[in-house]
Amino acid sequence: MSLIISLAGLAQEKSNDLNNVLRINVLSPGIEFEMPLSEKSTLAANTGIGIQGSYLHLDYTNSGITYYIAPFLDVTYKKLYNRESRLSKNKNLDYNSGNYWGIRLLTNFKEVESHNVLRKDKTSFALGPTWGIQRAYGKMHLMFDIGSVYYFDTKGNNGFFPVMLQLNLGFNIKKWDR
Repeated sequence: MSLIISLAGLAQEKSNDLNNVLRINVLSPGIEFEMPLSEKSTLAANTGIGIQGSYLHLDYTNSGITYYIAPFLDVTYKKLYNRESRLSKNKNLDYNSGNYWGIRLLTNFKEVESHNVLRKDKTSFALGPTWGIQRAYGKMHLMFDIGSVYYFDTKGNNGFFPVMLQLNLGFNIKKWDR
């Protein structure tokens, strides 16, 4: 592994190739690893501790603002579709920058803190299609996506939420060829 990480420092020519990327996310604190699956798709796994709103069928809630803070695992398949266009316009492709369609699975574990919410189960999932953008500005990373989700827990509670937003800001730490 240390050999792979040491290779990340090698200079690369500007190309349309996707890279393995290691990043730290600040907005939803976590460590993310994104790896190419093909010439136009990646798989990103992000783990950390984040703030989550309550889901109607998975939580008992009081009035007012409801949220909990819990460890999470967020896995997203991304099919990047505009990298050729970005390359022809001499736009940045670093750290897998581009627009994508994908599917996201978010798993939340037992909360460490909550406000006006009591979860029915300590583990919950949200699965659904997503559209997003990710950009690199030097070492800075910006990612935004939107989609709908089917949410459920291990006790059989479930529901549908029509619009789920995600915003991540962070730092690209390393990249290396696949």
